[in-house]
Amino acid sequence: MRPTVAIPADLLEATEILWDYHNMHHELRPTDVGIGLGSHDLGVADCAARLYQQGMFPLIVFSGANAPTTVERFPRGEAVHYAERARELGVPAEAIITEPDATNTGENIVLTRAVLGARQIVPQAVTLISRPYQQRRAYATCRKVWPEVEVVCTSLPLTLVEYVESIGDVDRVLHMLAGDTQRIELYAHRGFAAPQPMPKPVKQAFDALVTRGYTARLL
Repeated sequence: MRPTVAIPADLLEATEILWDYHNMHHELRPTDVGIGLGSHDLGVADCAARLYQQGMFPLIVFSGANAPTTVERFPRGEAVHYAERARELGVPAEAIITEPDATNTGENIVLTRAVLGARQIVPQAVTLISRPYQQRRAYATCRKVWPEVEVVCTSLPLTLVEYVESIGDVDRVLHMLAGDTQRIELYAHRGFAAPQPMPKPVKQAFDALVTRGYTARLL
């Protein structure tokens, strides 16, 4: 019997508010490079491969080492597993660059920029591909550490319910969602990311998850 992955009914509205907040709702357009940000979510590689095949960019950089939440799932490193997945989906090896050292979003972007620069590639616009609830943090980080580049953020086009079912672990998603929300304000305060608006309903939704104990990814 398949285990349930349903979001608790009394937290569904709050979770949907946070889900929508983190989606930047950017309109896709062609850019110079797609950058797949490492995480526990292999859907990042699926999305990057799909967009490459649609002609949205001619080159993909997959960036990521490991975190405690990914080392068992991706023992050879996030970027390596992402690249393998993209090749399985038909992306040619010569269209993929692997950046295997980044351990956070800031390093994803800084090290990707360095890897591209070493190849004399200076993009004017990039597509950041992340798990859905990382979009806003990725955008804010890029605006801080790479302000001159134009940024399009995207993820696999899944609803909240579809995403939770695809991951198969509702608690992991809610813990991560709360953690990413906290980081929007905290990282801006620490100078790691550009400030982002956070409306009152978003703060209330965050508080609702924290009150219920979804704190494992808080700093």
